[in-house]
Formats: sequence, C-alpha cells, structure tokens
Amino acid sequence: MITPRSRIQPGLPFPLGSTWDGKGVNFALFSAHAERVELCIFDARGRRELARHQLLEYTDQVWHGYLSDARPGTLYGYRVYGPYDPASGHRFNHHKLLVDPYAKELHGGLRWSDANYGYRIGARNADLSFDRRDNASGMPKGVVVDTAFTWGDDRRPNVPWQQTIIYELHVRGYTQLHPGVPPPLRGTFAGLSSPGVIAYLVDLGITAIELLPIHAFVDDRFLVERRLRNYWGYNSLAFFAPEPRYLNGSLSEFKTMVKLLHDAGIEVILDVVYNHTAEGNHLGPTLSLRGIDNRSYYRAMDDARFYDDSTGCGNTLDLRHPRVLQLVMDSLRYWVEEMHVDGFRFDLAVSIAREKNGYARDAAFFKAVAQDPVLSRVKMIAEPWDLGMGGYQVGNFPPGWSEWNGRYRDTVRRFWKGTDGVLPELASRLAGSSDLFAWDGRRPRSSINLVTVHDGFTLADLVSYNHKHNDANLEGNRDGADDNESWNCGVEGPTDDPDVLTLRERQKRNLLASLFLSLGVPLLLAGDEFGNSQGGNNNAYCQDSEISWLDWNARTERDLALTSFVQMIVRMRKEMPVFRSDAYFRGAPLANSNRKDISWLRDTGSEMTPYDWHQPLRAIGVYFGARPLLAMLFNAADIDVGFTLPDAAKVEWTLALDTSLDGAQATGASFGRCTEYKLRTRSLAVFAGRAL
Repeated sequence: MITPRSRIQPGLPFPLGSTWDGKGVNFALFSAHAERVELCIFDARGRRELARHQLLEYTDQVWHGYLSDARPGTLYGYRVYGPYDPASGHRFNHHKLLVDPYAKELHGGLRWSDANYGYRIGARNADLSFDRRDNASGMPKGVVVDTAFTWGDDRRPNVPWQQTIIYELHVRGYTQLHPGVPPPLRGTFAGLSSPGVIAYLVDLGITAIELLPIHAFVDDRFLVERRLRNYWGYNSLAFFAPEPRYLNGSLSEFKTMVKLLHDAGIEVILDVVYNHTAEGNHLGPTLSLRGIDNRSYYRAMDDARFYDDSTGCGNTLDLRHPRVLQLVMDSLRYWVEEMHVDGFRFDLAVSIAREKNGYARDAAFFKAVAQDPVLSRVKMIAEPWDLGMGGYQVGNFPPGWSEWNGRYRDTVRRFWKGTDGVLPELASRLAGSSDLFAWDGRRPRSSINLVTVHDGFTLADLVSYNHKHNDANLEGNRDGADDNESWNCGVEGPTDDPDVLTLRERQKRNLLASLFLSLGVPLLLAGDEFGNSQGGNNNAYCQDSEISWLDWNARTERDLALTSFVQMIVRMRKEMPVFRSDAYFRGAPLANSNRKDISWLRDTGSEMTPYDWHQPLRAIGVYFGARPLLAMLFNAADIDVGFTLPDAAKVEWTLALDTSLDGAQATGASFGRCTEYKLRTRSLAVFAGRAL
C-alpha cells in the first residue's frame, strides 16, 4: 500500500541522512543534478515497499522531508530521477533503489542480479543502454536508528604516540575460532569484546587495536559466483553503518565493544576506505552514489563516461567537491563523537588528497582535518600510496599525520634475508626514519613501523615461503605481490627438518625484536605472535575461511614460546626510554659526556666510517649513550661474529636478549658482565649498561 503523499512534511535540509528527533524522522539527501527524489519505506523484513514519498523540498542542492509517524527501525531507500547520460557523467536510473550514503545501519545484504546495474548487461556499448528492472528486493535498506547509548564514565585512553603499540586484526577472523568466545558471538563485535579476548590483548601489552574495515561493504559479484567473499572489507557501501555481519543483533554492540576496550586501556583505530566505493567502474552496479549524483561524487576522465581511477578498484571519490568532502568529514566525526573511536588508518590515502594536478600536501582534505576541533585530536594514519601517477608518497604527508612506513618493512626484511648493501638504510629505519619524516616539526611517531600486515605474507609465511601460493583465490596464482623479500630458510612451506624449523623461529624473533626495538610506532599483525600461517597465501582478501581465521586451538608449545617472547619484547620496549623518544637522534655528543646519543659500530667496537657504510657488511652494532645505557648487535651473516662491546672499560654490560637462544633463555635472563660477545649467525642481541 502506498501511503498518501500528504503524510510527508517539508522537514529540514540538515543534517543529511535520516534523523530521529523523538517525534518523527527527518530525511535529507544531497544531489545537485537530480530532477526528483522519492523516499521508499519498507516492511520490517525489507521485502515489501509500503510507501513512496516524493521529497518536494529542495534547498541548497539537498532534497528533504519529514515523516511524523516514522520511528527507529524504519527501513528505507531512495529512488532518484534525472538524466541517464553517461557521456555527460550522469547515470540516474529511478528503477534502482539506492542506499542512503548517511545510513547509520543497514538491513539485509546485497543479493546480486542483473537488476543491480543501471544498464542492460550484454547490450552493445552496454553502459550506454538503460535497464528498467527494479532491484529493490535484492538491495540492503537503510535503518532509522536511535543513537542513544549509556556511555557512563567512558574515557578515551589517550595513549601518547610514543607509547603506542598497534595490533592489526580482523573482527571475524580473530574471533571465529577463539575458544574463549561463545559460539553465537564469534565473528562479531560482541565476540571481540569477550572477557577472554580483552584479557589476552592486555597480557600481550598492545595499546591499540586497528580493525580492518568495518564500514558496511559488498562482496564482489565475481567472488560470490566463485563462492568466495570480500573478506578484508575494502569495498565500502556505507560510511556510517557498521558491517551487518559483525553485529549479533544490535548496533549498540559496537559501542559496548569500544567501552570495554577503553576500560582495559586499549584504543580503537578503524581502517577506513574513503578512496573508492563498491560501485566499481563504468560497468559496475548502481547501488548508491552513482545513482544519487554520479557526476558530483566520482572523479571522471576528460570523457566523463569513464572514471579517473587511481585506486585500482574502478572509481575514485572526488573530495574536491565540497559535498563529497563533507560526507567524509561527517563520517569521521560520527565515528569519533558518536562511536568513541580513537583514530583512523586511511586506505590508499594518496587518492583522497588528489587535487587537479595530483597528490597535494595541502589538499582540501588535509586542511579540513587540521582545523577540525574533533579530528585534529585523534590518531590519523595514512597508507601513503595509491596506484595513480606519483602515487608513492611515503614521508610526504603533512604534520599531524603518521604513515605506514613501507620502506621500513622492505629494509628490515632485506637485512634479515641476508641482502648486502642495506646497512645505511637499516640504520635510518631503526632510528626512526628521520630522512623521510624530519621536517616541519614532525616527530618519530610519524613512522608506523611494520614488518607484516594483512596485505602480504604473515610472519610465519615470510620465513617459510620464497613464493606466493594463492591458488585458493581461483585467479591462477596471478594475484598478490611477487616481490615479498621473503626467505624460506631452505625449504618451501611446511617441513619436519629441525634445523630449518629452528632457523625459522630465530628469524621470527629477529624480525619481531627489530620491530619493537626501533624508534617509531610498532604495528604487529594479529597472529604473528604465535606463528599464524595462511599456507603461503599473500593476498587472502577473499578467504573468509580457515585460511584467514586465526586457529587458536592449533597453537603448539613452540607457538606459545613465541607469544611469551613477544610479551617480553613489548615489556622491554616499555621499560627502555630510548625506544619511546619523541625526538630524533642527532649522532651528537651528549652534555657532560663523551658519549653520543647514538653511535653505529663495527664488530671491533669502533665507530662506522663513511667507507664502512659502503661495504657488504651484514653485522652492525648500535650504542645509545643516554642513560640508561643500551647496546644492540645485529648479525645477518651466515657465520658467527665476535663483537667488542663499546666503552667496555667504563661500562658494565649485561645481556638482556639474544634471539639465538630458544624458549625461556631468550626472555631476558641476565648472563653476567660482558666485554666481548660472540653473536651467532642470524641473530640479534641487546645489552643493558651500567657506567662504572
């Protein structure tokens, strides 16, 4: 039954989206080029359209109306009328129900059919044709929400950057097999906030979790047809709504999760995807923005029929448009103010800062964030690259931003793999990458140091495979990176060879110790602390399966020993001020001392010379001269190396860590006073010093 038009009142053009005011609901939708907009109301199951209301009011390019008898829980969508003229950038098709970009909750998932496309699939010059089939039955519906929630005494942990330790995890993959999570809650926000999960995070010592995308997203049609899914979630449909599959029933579960994590002193950082949407290229479906105002929302080529795609995902949002910039800013503020998150990691961040002539450090988005009283105070992290021209911008983001340091990852991997000639860059990476970030007052926290993340090999696979093994993705092993700087330690994949297994465990400890004992902010991939493997799959984006889920029950004694090692190395970082410095080292003498703040040493104990830096050395030492004194020795050579410790006559050195030692021996036991030390092949040692 279609409700009479008289029920709808003019309402207001703000705020955008659906807003419950205690009496009724205001609906507001931006579209600069639409000719007519209809609000469609559905039954509780989202199957049957109950009413259709034309939004008669149009103010400042916003269509709006007010329903006095609408309530929280009302399901809705839009039909937007306008020209279907792809050559001019317009792709309106009122036969397609569209998701409100400001919807704060979605009901139901996308069910794929040819009706989801604005054109007739199979037609000549297909996207220039026009499809009249109705897609409403297969579309998610927006849900009117009541945002009320009792936050009580919730307080943000506000962990200083120099004390931050980030742990990247996937909501579903982390909890799906977790024995401490009740089965009904596995794979959900409620499962992630289970007492056993939070206790584990606290014991591990991390200070922030970085969640892979939790904005509502779409499983690509080609994946569904292959019985796969868009597991990682980098295919956003709605920037305000949490992914329905992560909810056990209530939107408040996300807020409860945040509150419980905050109570434990853990911050919540969201991996967000504002660079593109799930609508793909000119041959993609019409689900939301494309049908609302394609010309305003997306960057176009000179031929407006085609998209200017710097993301590799078919389209790129155009944040040069003030309403598109507003959409992103409103979304970010919503997640901070309403959902209490503590920061964001921006996927392909270069794309959202592209102006007319490419990436710009003074892009409108950066200016908007810098002056925003809310967003300028939370953690902002960039993935500093995209796939467009000039897309690699590590070190080139503005003050206030931190960046995933891909050069740290590559350099540390190459060193422990045994590549010659990397010592100069290794020194820079371990010391905070000042060559990349030390400008305009930026600090060491600008560098998010990482060895592995979701995109690529896990730590266990990094030391177990020379080549990717992505056959399960059904793309002929063509997907995923071919250059991984990995080393299988002599055997490809699983093995029973005890020597290979011993070396792999040592390499894991080397990489983890390097990560946590570097200046900058460490990021640990969930599962790396107990040797989680994906069987050599370095692009598990479509594997919502045992390939990607963490198998907590399969952990061995060796795996648990690695977890203990990580807990120890995290404690070591927290106890040693040198790794939490908020200033770069200068290599200069300290006041009232003949020691420097940092010195790089040969195995002889002498300081590295310009000549030494250009030699094919694989062993090096570093001496931190500020108290408490500290020395670290690195040996990636195939032979043992004898080191003379610095200032041996003036300093009593005590071994704090040696990664060549297995199990409990590697967890910080003291081995007495040392003046010289024979460091075994492929290992790292740390010494604490006391001036005599």
